[in-house]
Amino acid sequence: MASSVNEVFENMATKMAADPSKVENINAVYQFNVTGDDGGEWHVDLTGDAPAVASGPAESANCTVTVTDEDLLAIIDGSLNPQMAFMTGKVKISGDMSLAMKLGKILG
Repeated sequence: MASSVNEVFENMATKMAADPSKVENINAVYQFNVTGDDGGEWHVDLTGDAPAVASGPAESANCTVTVTDEDLLAIIDGSLNPQMAFMTGKVKISGDMSLAMKLGKILG
């Protein structure tokens, strides 16, 4: 279980590198804008041969996720349902909404 937002993205990179088949058909770039004291910007590029996770903004994102650091950690540890977080405005999505439905493959 991740104890920081940075660790969330490090774990994400490790999981995708270990099993890239989980995300191979997504072919998109996700931008994560995390607010709060432990926040920052990260992007996940699933358009190349291998999934890539990096800090900073993406040049061109297909789907942007904005969430607080606390809510992201709660989603990752399972104490906050991602769909409920979206419905209650705790998670904001812009761009291709169909890509938002595939976030479970990335965050899981």
